[in-house]
Amino acid sequence: MHQFDHGELEAYLQAHVEGFGRLDRVEKFGDGQSNPTYKVTSGERAYVLRAKPPGKLLKSAHAVDREYRVMKALGQTDVPVPHMYHLSGEETPLGTQFLVMEFKTGVIFWDPALPDLTREQRAQVYDQMNLTLSRLHSVDPQAVGLGDYGRPGNYFERQVGRWSGQYQASETDPLPDADWVISWLAGNMVADDGASSIVHGDYRIDNMMFDPDRLEVIALLDWELSTLGHPLADLAYQCMHWRLPHEGHFRGLGGLDRAALGLPSEEEYVARYCARRGIDRPDNWTFYLVFSYFRLLAILQGVLKRALDGNASNPRDLGQMRTVIEVMAREARALATA
Repeated sequence: MHQFDHGELEAYLQAHVEGFGRLDRVEKFGDGQSNPTYKVTSGERAYVLRAKPPGKLLKSAHAVDREYRVMKALGQTDVPVPHMYHLSGEETPLGTQFLVMEFKTGVIFWDPALPDLTREQRAQVYDQMNLTLSRLHSVDPQAVGLGDYGRPGNYFERQVGRWSGQYQASETDPLPDADWVISWLAGNMVADDGASSIVHGDYRIDNMMFDPDRLEVIALLDWELSTLGHPLADLAYQCMHWRLPHEGHFRGLGGLDRAALGLPSEEEYVARYCARRGIDRPDNWTFYLVFSYFRLLAILQGVLKRALDGNASNPRDLGQMRTVIEVMAREARALATA
């Protein structure tokens, strides 16, 4: 939680957000592990303020400036994003950089099994996720001013190097399975096939907001990990979430009868995405999945390290977090050797 002076923040927002009146209330959203996010109320209007967390941060992490840039650019496309109002500098009344964006009203589904919906509604939600992902990956980065949003070269090679470094920088306990996966990814690196698009980086059901009646995606959120990269990274990352258990601290679909629930199988979902984009079914699917497991466990390891340092946005029980990381490392290794 940021510490700030109410009057100072009010004056800042009045000076930088067009039409901003009095600052009535700042309320932190309870969910989320990375960038603290607040609902800011001013009269009858509401805004969302998303800020870097306080304290010492890992290099390139918590990039709210990148979130602002990509959502502002995508505002001119058919990818649903909130309207952007303002991006601050590093010196602010909160003590960290933040963005201010539109407050959207809709529903976020925290359970991917969608227990409160009918079979037909579940199928519609998953088709909307598929459609939104295909639309995102079909955007021409150059056309929206994002041609320099990522570096050239083999995306997965860069990402494996980056997240291996991030993991090692935030390592708190020896984890042989994670070390094994790092070596496996480096030794089984996929060739650069030239495919490139804007990738979200954390594409999952609880990072999007739906219209409660039409069940269409009205906002794709949490863009801090976005970049120019390989579109299969987003697709595999979402499918990886569905392989995780549907119990404890996991929000996966593992062990559930998807057909009975009206949800697509992984093969069906991938096939529909490929058909929408006019591309072939992916080779090396195991690599993309194992990479997704490792990348997420590296992110969670960073969360654990911040919690131990006292800087997490929403710290959980540290023992349970360690268990989650261990399970993911074990499952990634098992998938690679299957």
